[in-house]
Amino acid sequence: MDFFRKSSIASIVLLGLLGCSSPDSSVTIQPADVAAEPAKKVLAEDPYLWLEEVEGEQALGWVKGQNNRTLAQLQANPVYAGLEAQALDIVNSSERIPYGSIRNGEVYNFWQDATNVRGLWRKTSLESYATDQPDWDTIVDFDALATLENKNWVYKGADCYTAKDIANYKCLVSLSDGGKDAVTVREFDLSAKQFLSDGFTLPEAKSGAEWVDYNTLLVTTNWDGDGSTLTESGYPSVVKRWKRGTPLEQADTLFTASKTDVGAFPFTLDKADGSKVEGVVVAPTFFTREYYLFSGADVVKLPLPEQSDLVGLYEEQLFFTVKQDWTVSVDGTDILFKSGSLLAMPFVVSSSITQATIPEVVFEPNDRQAIEDVTMTKGQILMTLSDNVVGNVFAITKGKSGWVSTKLDLPANGTLSVSFADPDEDTVFVNYEGFLTPDSLMSYSASTGKVSTLKSLPSWFDTDDLVVEQKQVASKDGTLIPFFVIHKKGIKHDGNTPTLLYGYGGFQVSMRPSYNGLRGKLWLERGGAFVLANIRGGGEFGPKWHQAGLKTHRQVIYDDFIAVGEWLIDHKLTSPEHLGIQGGSNGGLLMGVMLTQRPDLWNAVIVQVPLLDMLRYHLLLAGASWVGEYGSPDVPEEREWLEAMSPYHNFHAATDYPEPFFVTSTKDDRVHPGHARKMAKLFEAAGKPFLYYENIDGGHSAAANQQETARRVALEFTYLTEKLMTE
Repeated sequence: MDFFRKSSIASIVLLGLLGCSSPDSSVTIQPADVAAEPAKKVLAEDPYLWLEEVEGEQALGWVKGQNNRTLAQLQANPVYAGLEAQALDIVNSSERIPYGSIRNGEVYNFWQDATNVRGLWRKTSLESYATDQPDWDTIVDFDALATLENKNWVYKGADCYTAKDIANYKCLVSLSDGGKDAVTVREFDLSAKQFLSDGFTLPEAKSGAEWVDYNTLLVTTNWDGDGSTLTESGYPSVVKRWKRGTPLEQADTLFTASKTDVGAFPFTLDKADGSKVEGVVVAPTFFTREYYLFSGADVVKLPLPEQSDLVGLYEEQLFFTVKQDWTVSVDGTDILFKSGSLLAMPFVVSSSITQATIPEVVFEPNDRQAIEDVTMTKGQILMTLSDNVVGNVFAITKGKSGWVSTKLDLPANGTLSVSFADPDEDTVFVNYEGFLTPDSLMSYSASTGKVSTLKSLPSWFDTDDLVVEQKQVASKDGTLIPFFVIHKKGIKHDGNTPTLLYGYGGFQVSMRPSYNGLRGKLWLERGGAFVLANIRGGGEFGPKWHQAGLKTHRQVIYDDFIAVGEWLIDHKLTSPEHLGIQGGSNGGLLMGVMLTQRPDLWNAVIVQVPLLDMLRYHLLLAGASWVGEYGSPDVPEEREWLEAMSPYHNFHAATDYPEPFFVTSTKDDRVHPGHARKMAKLFEAAGKPFLYYENIDGGHSAAANQQETARRVALEFTYLTEKLMTE
């Protein structure tokens, strides 16, 4: 979305941790005084540390050589040109849904196509938006801006503010150089459609900013530009209040987190009168939160559990979800709240819970449900619920006898997500999609309850002879793991179906049914099968599904994925010769583990923007922020597990591996490209076949524009064709 609207305070942290970068992606971040002796030993013994020099001459020379070799091989395949052409048709098509945000009766959208490679920020009226051909008014042409300023700008969103009942928006626009998570922030006047030469400006860094009023921001950034105010994870630790017209360096310090915290991020709570309550959320670990409010000269810590996500204020109630079983003791009475529940409590600025502020249960999911998202619209709370990996949206209001949850009349048996909601707007945008059902964007009126379809995607591939099935398999410990299978109707179970198995398994990220025109056209329509595994580590069944695989318990995640692969082979949907796997980021780590633990099960492995060196991951870029997920190499018990699991340290030259395809990005300043580089180098040194492609631009998505996306996808499906579709 072009307007950066937080659906919950928790998303400020997630966007900070998942959507920011190191202060300098050209160097390896090594936190001072935290590397234990074993880590120093790894430094001394690793012969390929030079590949961690992101833009080092020797490293880039190796990268370019591998790129040339891989491109020459895959692009020479006769199937490549056709796949790329089909991919370009899809990504550049004007028949896409222009998702947007509503402000004062106008819809704002960011749009990229073959002509507008870097994209347009544009707007139209809500009435025009509902037509087939909206009348768009361009706000910023980012291609023109990049040319004018001689910058490789990639638009990363805008956070806009206006006073209550006034349509005078000022925006903080985030611009990335080449697609990095690091951004430059510049103030923009939405009415005048221009950047303000004397407005708020933040230099490139890992920054967070929250509007308090037109003349005041809460800011966290790389103060002084030398890294001295960053945490050991490389995130900001100091929050300041910055007044318009004063130098940034004169901003008033409000809060300083510990160096050992992951980071500190400012937030505000919107009160009914339009005023804001100022605060900061501290992440001691990736999954824990501490919420502080600024009350005059005092800093007050809210009495919430460490595993909780703050949503915001509604009818003087503070809404939040809990990701742990939480016991509240008041006047000698203990009250238990179940992990995964949505709660509300009367809002007061206090560090303790009293009889008057005991939380209420708004919604408590069962063991096969998970609250995916909670947003606020005018007069309602909206809750997106996953029920056995099928989506529903509920409107929550306060009734005479308590909170009332009403299921919205939306399409069933697919994935539903609220793409836009705002406490000041009556209209909500909801997206629906399924594996074989193109996206539909619907509007929902909070005041009338009316639901109408605004936009629908065309079908990009033939679905008439395809079928979707949901299966489950017992993992090694007996836990039932669900997964989806999409394939041609009436296929023979003879082990010959080319099959792509996808997984992620981490950070409570749910893998839900989604429509993917590229996958459908370039794979399913050509006879391939696709399998989506809902393994532990994700959020499909709430916090406990995720927490089951944390740190030294992580093998259950890998056992789950292996169990799905073995089911596909045992039921003769496919065979190892025709089974490929794919995953990115944390899913890239999953792919690396599958390479080293069960190389016999697959014939193709696409390893995208991966973590692979698990004894040094915490020293590279944002890696230190993930020790809550993986464990720390500086803790002996956790290091022992990491060393036993780490793909980079479990590669053996004598083992027969399938030929992997490593895909990463030079500009990825979240997961260091050195992971993929070094693992690929092991294959090269052992004389084993592998493919490697590193996009020089593109950030963690490994693509900065639609053309690069089309090329990367065409390369991947050409590789899968070579490995899985040939006899």
